[in-house]
Parts: sequence; structure tokens; C-alpha cells
Amino acid sequence: MTTPWGEVELSRFPEDPRDRLRAWDASDAYLLRHLAEEGVPLAGAVVVLGDRWGALATALAEHRPTQITDSFLSQEATRANLARAGVQPGAVRLLTTQDPPPQRVDVLLVRVPKSLALLEDQLLRLAPAVHAGTVVVGTGMVKEIHTSTLQLFERILGPTRTSLARQKARLIFCTPDPALERPANPWPYGYDLPDGIGAVSGRPVVNHAGVFCADRLDVGTRFFLQHLPAPGAGRVVDLGCGNGVVGTAMALADPSAEVLFVDESFQAVASAEATYKANGVPGHAEFRVGDGLAGVAPGSVDLVLNNPPFHSHQATTDATAWRMFTGARRSLRPGGELWVIGNRHLGYHVKLRRLFGNCELVASDPKFVVLRAVRKG
Repeated sequence: MTTPWGEVELSRFPEDPRDRLRAWDASDAYLLRHLAEEGVPLAGAVVVLGDRWGALATALAEHRPTQITDSFLSQEATRANLARAGVQPGAVRLLTTQDPPPQRVDVLLVRVPKSLALLEDQLLRLAPAVHAGTVVVGTGMVKEIHTSTLQLFERILGPTRTSLARQKARLIFCTPDPALERPANPWPYGYDLPDGIGAVSGRPVVNHAGVFCADRLDVGTRFFLQHLPAPGAGRVVDLGCGNGVVGTAMALADPSAEVLFVDESFQAVASAEATYKANGVPGHAEFRVGDGLAGVAPGSVDLVLNNPPFHSHQATTDATAWRMFTGARRSLRPGGELWVIGNRHLGYHVKLRRLFGNCELVASDPKFVVLRAVRKG
């Protein structure tokens, strides 16, 4: 990517030479050009919120910014991109959305996330550190910025306007108003699950902002909960755990099970841990933020439960699902099982047969299928 501070070589994480998706887009470039052309002072405390793959943090590394992200993969991509650019470790401070926010922000650069709830939560967390002189600039593709996005900036920070669109990207300019009476942060959000979904029926669930379907139980997970395997698996992984209801259901049904909750979202893993604790499950559980099953020992798992995403930000891709399936096969013991819930049209049965040599349809409805694959050896 060519920037006013020179060219930077960027990649996503994990790196895959076959991946044609770039680690930056026109909105990143637009924001960086604006900062240079307008001479925005970057000598103070610079905070970059929602940097997708570290493009902004890497380009601005000489200004020692703080990056805040919900994504483990984005954070690892940033580390790799900074190292590739020759940036000294520690020059860029890497925080997660669960870490305490900086106490002062002089320049706030916001890559608008897909989740409006996550943006709300993070702006409310950062608002006390923003002052009247703080420069606030958001960026995103035109299709990512809505009236509700602008209203959120205005309600939490102050008067907001947008730029003209360039290469289908747009900037958001916000003037902080310290006298603004901000709303209370509604996150995390909790509710009781409905009946008819097995062991977690009527049980509490906790959702941090940005977790998929944070205000209700999505229909796919509901269907999965109605068709989970029988207790007795031993070591179970809730892979891509979200708010943790699937793994919690297995733990409630079998207190002797050891459940590992894994997700690449810091918000999701925090939600899963809160959900598990809210239900007072007596068994043993581990909560891990990471790249799927990359850190799990081969042949150490009895059962993997998975509802794979088929989007990476705005791009539709099966790369994440394929990594999850291959990681599951590596981590399962012989005879261990992978259970997958997915939209019928995604054709996961083809991938599972290719990888495991078998795939059984456990349950289906007009929209979803539950599939079971067994590691044979």
C-alpha cells in the first residue's frame, strides 16, 4: 500500500499465498491521505480503533499509535506487518477491546466495524479520554457507513459530518463536545434463553458488544442446540464459540466434560466465560482467544462443535471454515467427531467428505443442516 509515509507491505493473518484478499482497502488509503493533506498533528496520543489488518497502525508507526481491536487475527497481522516494516517491538501499543482504554486520546482514528453495537461500546469506553481538542476521523467503505453510524458518533462524542466519497470510501469527521451528556453503556447485555433447546433452556446468556446475534438467540444456534450429541464425549471444543451457549449446553448436560471455548474475538471469549459462570456449571472449562485450534495438541480432543462463519469482514469466503475443519481433524483423536451446523446452501458436506472421508447428515430443516464427521485414523 502506498501511503504519504512511504510504501508498506501488508498481509492478512494467517498468511496464505493463495489468498487474493488484500490487507487494506480504499478507506484506509483515504484516511491516510487526509491526515497528510490536512496536516493533522500526530504528536499526541494517537489511537487507532478497529484497524482491520494493521494497515493504519503500520503506516503511522513512527507516531507510536495505540491500536485497539477485537480480532486476534487482526492483532497477529499487525504484529507481522510491523515486523516486516522494521518497526521496533513496543513502538505500537496493541490493545484488545477488553483491555482498559487509554486515559487520554488526542487523535482518534476509527475504522468503522461491521457491528454497530461494537462501535457504540468502544466509543462509550473511549469517550472519557476524548477532549475538546481531540481530532476524530472515521473511515469506511460507503456501504459500511449508514445514518445510524453517524448518529452514534454524534450521540456519544459530538457534531458529526461526512466527506465526499472517493473510490467508494468515505470519511467521518466528528467534533468532540465535552459538555455532551452521554448515554450509559448498555453492554454487556444479558437475557434468558427460550425453552425447547435442551440443557440451556431458560438459562442466562451474556453478550458483549459485537458478538453475533447479541440480543437474541439466532435460529442456526437454536437448531444446533436441539440436535447436540449425547453426553459422554470427554474433552469437548466449542470452536468459534461466540457467546458460549453451545459449549455451556454440553457442560450442563455432562458435568464431567472438559470444555474448551475458542474464538478469534476477544469480545466473544469474554461473553462465553461470562455465560458459563452465570450458569454455575460445576465442570472444568478453558477459555482461549486464538486462531481456531492452532494451539491445541494433535489427537487430544474427543468432540468439536462448530458453527463456522462464512464472512471475513465484507468478503464472503469459506477459508475460515476450511481452516476450522482441518484444525478439527488434526486435533481429534481417532474416533473423535466434528459436528457442524451450517446453512444448507454452503455445501459443507463436500468439504467434510474430502477431509474426513465421511460425513453423516444428523438433522436438517429448509435452511440448516447438522453434519457429523468422524476421524478414522
